[in-house]
Amino acid sequence: MPPKMIAIDGPAASGKTTLGRRLADYLGYLFVDTGVMYRAVTWAALQRGIDIHDEARVTALAEEVQIDILPPSQNDGRFYDVRMDHQDITWEIRNLQVEAAVSIVSAYPGVRRALTAQQRRIGLRGRVVMVGRDIGTVVLPEADLKIYLDASPEERARRRFAELQARGEAADYGAILQKVRERDQIDSTRQVAPLQAAPDAIHIDSDGLTAEEVFERVRELCR
Repeated sequence: MPPKMIAIDGPAASGKTTLGRRLADYLGYLFVDTGVMYRAVTWAALQRGIDIHDEARVTALAEEVQIDILPPSQNDGRFYDVRMDHQDITWEIRNLQVEAAVSIVSAYPGVRRALTAQQRRIGLRGRVVMVGRDIGTVVLPEADLKIYLDASPEERARRRFAELQARGEAADYGAILQKVRERDQIDSTRQVAPLQAAPDAIHIDSDGLTAEEVFERVRELCR
């Protein structure tokens, strides 16, 4: 029997999302990238004209709305549906305004607490692969399988650099590396739910490994 709840944590650009998607597809489980829930709150704040720097109002909004992640209802490239109060906002949360503001919203302790409760509601249904930075430690400490996927800042910056180049976008490796390190510092030192491996997580260092090799390792663990 494969594990019913799988938690995948790790720093930015470690390959969590790629691994989570493949694993969920392999198992026939729901894939949940918890980062989209912070995007949903950010989108809602922008839609309602709430200043994203107003922590109290943004937190109250996060406590008020109901966000759900469901299997994809349309064959348009989505990996899941993101719904807020029953409205499908899967693609709306991917706009540039949300992209620019989500890091501010996701840093608010009250927002993180509110969304942790919603993430637990989704995760406890079971048959889920949930990806984030505090899944095994805070959101689903009872997960049957916990993976902490890591890679050096240099390796993660190299992957981002290659990804941008492949899309024909201008990329500066040094600037990307600096941003990766800054994000690590923010994630690991924040007051609420800092990035860290759960004591019972299986640590996988993906330096020098392909996405396929990482997937095969985790697939064996599921067996």
